Amino acid sequence: MARSGSGREGGGGEERKVVLGKYELGRVLGQGTFAKVYYARDLSAATSSSSSVAIKVIDKARLRRTEGMMEQLRREISIMRMVRHPNVVGIREVLASRSRVFVVMEYARGGELFAKVARGRLAEDHARRYFQQLVAAVGFCHRRGVAHRDLKPENLLLDEEGRLKVTDFGLAALPEQLRHDGLLHTQCGTPAYVAPEVLRKRGYDGARADLWSCGVVLYVLLCGFLPFQHDNYVKMYQKIFKAEYQVPPWVSGDARRLIARLLVVDPAKRASVAEIMHTPWFRKGFVPPVLSPPVSPKKPLSLKLDQDDEDTAGGDHFDSSDTDSSSEAAAAVSPRSCNAFQLISSMSSGFDLSGLFESEQKAATVFTSRAPAAAVVDRLESTARALGYEVTRGKGWTLRMEAKAQGTNGRLAVTAEVLEVAVDVAVVEFAHDAGDALDFNKFCAEDVRPGLSDVVWAWQGECPPPPPAVPAV
Repeated sequence: MARSGSGREGGGGEERKVVLGKYELGRVLGQGTFAKVYYARDLSAATSSSSSVAIKVIDKARLRRTEGMMEQLRREISIMRMVRHPNVVGIREVLASRSRVFVVMEYARGGELFAKVARGRLAEDHARRYFQQLVAAVGFCHRRGVAHRDLKPENLLLDEEGRLKVTDFGLAALPEQLRHDGLLHTQCGTPAYVAPEVLRKRGYDGARADLWSCGVVLYVLLCGFLPFQHDNYVKMYQKIFKAEYQVPPWVSGDARRLIARLLVVDPAKRASVAEIMHTPWFRKGFVPPVLSPPVSPKKPLSLKLDQDDEDTAGGDHFDSSDTDSSSEAAAAVSPRSCNAFQLISSMSSGFDLSGLFESEQKAATVFTSRAPAAAVVDRLESTARALGYEVTRGKGWTLRMEAKAQGTNGRLAVTAEVLEVAVDVAVVEFAHDAGDALDFNKFCAEDVRPGLSDVVWAWQGECPPPPPAVPAV
């Protein structure tokens, strides 16, 4: 990490600015076992309002020493890329050095919702507004097959406009983690917010367990304290197993009834997201969030890792080489290049780009090609149109494909992006923008494959074919 000294030397000590590529790191926002989260400024941002970010700095050595932690990080990053929503903390990019991983995220200036609740219960209108945003975000995650599994006020942040942002997907689960019975079995979460079926160790539906946690959050917002609390965990669990709680008299009848529909021991009888949204209490003043159409992301900072230098007390050395073109036209005629972290992740795993960007278990969303990028994009477009999709070309080598027919959860929309990782190798990645997660998986795994056979070198998780034999001279 390059460091530039500034400020006074001598009695007051030397004040230093720590710079990671285009980001200037500031104060520590939080700290865990494996990572610290820093406030940072994007020095390339056009305005001061868009320059603030949060950067999670993760120690690779500590991750490797703990079984399963590297996979958990990969899954968390993959999920954050899947659930882009106005009420979810957004991920900007991921960078890495020899010893650290840097996850650059949206900065929520308002801090934790927990800080508001710690001062006492919220007015019902304020609690309703936060709960509406929470349910909108959770429903969006569930439609993409993501269960959060640790919903609580500490993991709900607020931006400078007071908009709620769900964060911390470290315990989140994907459909690939379901066992043969179609359920999750890992006990995780914060005890006071965990659903009874999670505690019973018999398997559970992650989405329904999230809705129990939403019920606990709603109770806390309206009451100012937990519905199930006891110094003895065994006695607290007994209350949870029986859904034994009391609602204070100041909570309105409609809110009381909604809590009762969420804190139901039998998950099959618990209210769904759709049912919550149809209750009178929830619908009052509800404005559905506007989902932004997907855009081609700005090409990330390209970093050249200095493999010869040893780490210093301040961090890792970087030779920053931002190769962004200042011309929009240049971006439109050349594929987006990977940053160093993407390139290393892909090259070290035989072009399996799961790395730290997609879950290794999520097959068929990435393929490699040895055809020119323009040819790959043309073939993608013709294949999608043959399948009956509306196709729109974006900046660079990106395509948005949207189904004309309504699916289970709306019209399926998929964005495909071509990335150039070597002179003769391109990588194509499919991103799920809208519609049902199962429809997306079918699109990637079955629908588009036949039409792309002549431009595909290898699909994610599959070994590429050997190079052609060189004839003897």
